[in-house]
Amino acid sequence: MKTSTQKARARAAAGTVGLVLALAACSSGQAPEGGSAPAAGGGSDGGPIEIVYLQKQGDQQYFVDQADGAKAAAAEIGDVTVTVVNLGTDSNKAISELDAAIARGVDGIIMVAPDQAIGPQVIEKATAAGIPLLASDDSLEDADGNPAPFVGFNGTAMGNSVGEKAAELYADAGWDAADTRIIATGKMDLSVCVQRLDGATDAFGEAVDPVPEVIELGNDNSATDAMNRAGAVITAHQDVANWVVVGCNDETETGVVTALQNAGVSPDHIIGVGLGAYLTCKDWSAGQETGNKAALFISGRDVGAAAVDAMVAQVRDGVALPAETIADTHMVDADNWESEGVVCT
Repeated sequence: MKTSTQKARARAAAGTVGLVLALAACSSGQAPEGGSAPAAGGGSDGGPIEIVYLQKQGDQQYFVDQADGAKAAAAEIGDVTVTVVNLGTDSNKAISELDAAIARGVDGIIMVAPDQAIGPQVIEKATAAGIPLLASDDSLEDADGNPAPFVGFNGTAMGNSVGEKAAELYADAGWDAADTRIIATGKMDLSVCVQRLDGATDAFGEAVDPVPEVIELGNDNSATDAMNRAGAVITAHQDVANWVVVGCNDETETGVVTALQNAGVSPDHIIGVGLGAYLTCKDWSAGQETGNKAALFISGRDVGAAAVDAMVAQVRDGVALPAETIADTHMVDADNWESEGVVCT
């Protein structure tokens, strides 16, 4: 029977949950070249390990799944506790919870930061305390621009997949650029959103000529804010017949699609391609006609499990945190979302 340490090492080495691990980097301040930073807690001695997972918007389904995946991985490894903290969108809470975790002497810290601007402060505090830090979902950099180890997705590649699918559906629909608009929506000051939306519109533009006008719609990455802000855009473009919607996440895409449908736009005149699939699948599950035509499926469980695997390997075995752990994604629609394992919420 494998020990808990062997399990963690095997999971990381085998790349379970479909993840690709890049070469480890030493530029984050977490570990010297060829080695690893010492853990502050008792895990490095083979004892119990406590990891704190600090999450922005922890009530969103993706992050709920992420927390579940992290805890499941910890239970499989054994003698590992994962404490999950919902930060909402509060950067001040992120710092105070970070300070509390450091004061408690936890063995590892994983953070989905509410604001990437706190990266230098977060990295400095963790490094000074000798506690390994892993950025989850949204990258973090120190004051010199050096990135912390990261687990999540390739934002540009994700956006490319969304744009390619939207372009395919647009071509199949036979729409004209003159009477079509593309809404690209999300939190415009978040780097991963910029990467995803730029990737989507770039890929669409490469596949379609001429390209419909793109309308950028900023919001706080919630469905409610996206829906509310879309109202003004719809009102100002009453002459538009067809709409393509791409978003930073499922919340923003479904929020805009809902706003369009509430304004009387027929689902036949909406091509919405989500990013997450956990919300776009609701209409599919109900058998409803919808403007949500497809979605890129991303698994929060996979990211959470991978983050814990990497952190335990670092704390218990001294394996340096990989510079990047990139999760796989794939496209789903009303016909295959269930067979592909999407959990509809």
